[in-house]
Amino acid sequence: MSEKKKSIFSDKKIMTRALKDSFVKLDPRVQIKNPVMFMVYVSAILTLVLFAFALCGVRDAQPAFILSVSVILWLTVLFANFAEAIAEGRGKAQADTLRANRKDVTANKIPSPDKKDKIQHVPSGNLVKGDIVYVRAGEQIPGDGEVIEGAASVDESAITGESAPVIRESGGDRSAVTGGTTVVSDWLVIRITSEPGESFLDKMIAMVEGAARKKTPNEIALQILLVALSMIFLLVTVALYAYSLFSAGQMGQPNPTSVTALVALLICLAPTTIGALLSAIGIAGMSRLNQANVLAMSGRAIEAAGDVDILLLDKTGTITLGNRQAGEFIPVDGKDKRELADAAQLASLADETPEGRSVVVLAKEEYGIRERKIGQMHARFIPFTAKTRMSGVDYEGNEIRKGAADAIREYVISKGGSFSSECEQIVTDISKQGGTPLVVAKNGNVLGVIHLKDIVKHGVKDKFSDLRKMGIKTIMITGDNPLTASAIAAEAGVDDFLAEATPEAKLTMIRDYQAHGHLVAMTGDGTNDAPALAQADVAVAMNTGTQAAKEAGNMVDLDSSPTKLIEIVKIGKQLLMTRGALTTFSIANDVAKYFAIIPALFVSLYPGLQALNIMNLHSAQSAIISAIIYNALIIVALIPLALKGVKYREVPASKMLSKNLLVYGLGGILIPFLAIKLIDVIIVGMGIL
Repeated sequence: MSEKKKSIFSDKKIMTRALKDSFVKLDPRVQIKNPVMFMVYVSAILTLVLFAFALCGVRDAQPAFILSVSVILWLTVLFANFAEAIAEGRGKAQADTLRANRKDVTANKIPSPDKKDKIQHVPSGNLVKGDIVYVRAGEQIPGDGEVIEGAASVDESAITGESAPVIRESGGDRSAVTGGTTVVSDWLVIRITSEPGESFLDKMIAMVEGAARKKTPNEIALQILLVALSMIFLLVTVALYAYSLFSAGQMGQPNPTSVTALVALLICLAPTTIGALLSAIGIAGMSRLNQANVLAMSGRAIEAAGDVDILLLDKTGTITLGNRQAGEFIPVDGKDKRELADAAQLASLADETPEGRSVVVLAKEEYGIRERKIGQMHARFIPFTAKTRMSGVDYEGNEIRKGAADAIREYVISKGGSFSSECEQIVTDISKQGGTPLVVAKNGNVLGVIHLKDIVKHGVKDKFSDLRKMGIKTIMITGDNPLTASAIAAEAGVDDFLAEATPEAKLTMIRDYQAHGHLVAMTGDGTNDAPALAQADVAVAMNTGTQAAKEAGNMVDLDSSPTKLIEIVKIGKQLLMTRGALTTFSIANDVAKYFAIIPALFVSLYPGLQALNIMNLHSAQSAIISAIIYNALIIVALIPLALKGVKYREVPASKMLSKNLLVYGLGGILIPFLAIKLIDVIIVGMGIL
């Protein structure tokens, strides 16, 4: 789904489809979904009927003038359709690619995991929730599911765009698989978790194509406001026509105001600019999220991301690099440092974790300890378990253990040894520094401590500072003890932290903040994260996570990057800013149109109105035509901004509001004056009027 970023306007296929869809959307059933533009649509039809009457001798105004107004109104409708169609273009292109990757394959259905030899070949479209399938290397996974047996490399490029395969295995937080991906090596036994037509890929296609996009509450509220303004201007226009008839009758003059001119006035005064772009802004916001490889289950989730003021961030992978590294061997009670390094390396030889490998590397670098002949030692390695919280090795009558301080304390005491105050102090000091202490013991005696360092990512402190300026509070979530968590939180610059986090603690924290009126965002990947994800206002589940986490979240990050939450918040805020800025610009536009059309319509009745013709427009007809041409062209001019979004900056909301009011409010007043005057000069110079 990831693609190289390029201008949507340079894609001929998308442009061609958008132009075609602009005419397809002239269907009244489509137009009526946008009440403001439906009013323009009806006005275009009305002026076309008036033109036909004018040709038959029933004149409202000059046929050429009526036709000019009608053509421009039709172009206005087409430009609005084009704005929406071009916004949908990238999503439809992505949907076509995904649809091409989705194909009905033959699934190896089996009755149970232990009966892999009893395969029943069935079409993948016939699989239902609960079916068990056996997928071998080179075969496509037939549907969304949970791995219940086996481990394998899976190519997920059809979904994420990343060519590197990922590991999927039973148990843990990497058991979820997606239909349409391919097993590269080994095999998997999978329990199907979705019904036909409801797979993750089906949802992705529907969302990126826009078929499942529903208007958000903010979008609906704004549309109600725009409709209300349009109705007010409609009543004003009708009242002006009645007043013009009355005034002309009192003066014994023919009515100078034509229905065509009043229709033009109505369309110019109605908020057609934002009405034409409103849908495109929402679709483009979702498209930007898709380009970031995030699938939103609803537009409401994107809007909520823009209003978020509390971010819950996992420490590992988001704030820190994720892999603790051994930084120092610290002997205690007069023990030899080399002996400590030697024992620590022996206890870590079978440890394939990044932390374990870093202990081996540090011992090599500091003391040149290498090339051990494990086979000759007859060593028995003790794996780490959550229960014992330590690992080690037994060899030639020796016992070495490495693990958490309290676990090693219990171990050495059970062996008749002691845990000295010096060791206690070193453990405390390392924790206060934000590190993780691992105590090493040999034959029941403590040798010393390994200092594992959590490396805080470069630049995160500045990021959190920017978020703070925007009024967003950041909270680090970690399983570390409070001392370690406090040190890392201080180094990273987060506002608060939750140490020794449990699912219940996360859920309680989210509810507490929500009870005080805050909007909370968080990420998660495990089944134990599901309750908190379901409670959060913006819940980003990792694609590598469990099915429970995906179902609980309202967004799925296909890259499974914990840092993506910050980018999602930025996209949400940019969406809200863009909608607000263009609404401000659209409403501010009306000022110039008053000065263009009102004098043109009524100057013959009230010559004093000529003073309002500050643009010195050539004639009444040129003023009206210039105003509605500008009204149509400004839609086209703003399409790139609607699609790209207003530039986002990490500044306080009040400062951003002031700047947008200055740029889009003042700009919305001044630009129409200049543009309408320029158009008037051009059409008069070309002899059009």
